Amino acid sequence: MLMNLLELAKQRYSVRLFSNKEIEKEKVDYLLEVARMAPSAVNLQPWSFLVLQSEEAKKDIQACYDRDWFKTAPLYIVVCGNHLASWKRASDNKDHCDIDIAIATEHIALAAAEQGLGSCWVCNFDSVLCKKLMQLPEGIEPMVILPIGYADQQAVVKEKNRKNTEDIVLYL
Repeated sequence: MLMNLLELAKQRYSVRLFSNKEIEKEKVDYLLEVARMAPSAVNLQPWSFLVLQSEEAKKDIQACYDRDWFKTAPLYIVVCGNHLASWKRASDNKDHCDIDIAIATEHIALAAAEQGLGSCWVCNFDSVLCKKLMQLPEGIEPMVILPIGYADQQAVVKEKNRKNTEDIVLYL
């Protein structure tokens, strides 16, 4: 059964405890295809996606964010931005890499929820260590780690606390 985007956005939450159930390759491929279709400034697509599923790769990424819940994920996607390839606004040289990466990352997070998978944006990690362990070249920045997996039955779903529409929208 298809759900509309608002229902999907309401359903999606940050999973902080994963089951050990393996993720089907078709679902991982689907997440990456959805990310590939994400819009970007001037369509430059300044991203790359590292899919970490080997025990060695998972151990490396876990060293970059040492949390017990994080270690329960069966798979990680590291979303990287290429600052050398991203669009810069002419008037102030604003680099849109961060914006483009955020769009692609949220596409993955929503696609994961649609596929019955959980995810959690992780940005508070040791990016210097991550860049070193992943052997990323100059100009490539690891920006977000998305642990992906099936939520454990004991995972806590917190109620979403969102501002009221009238507090965030201004009609002019």
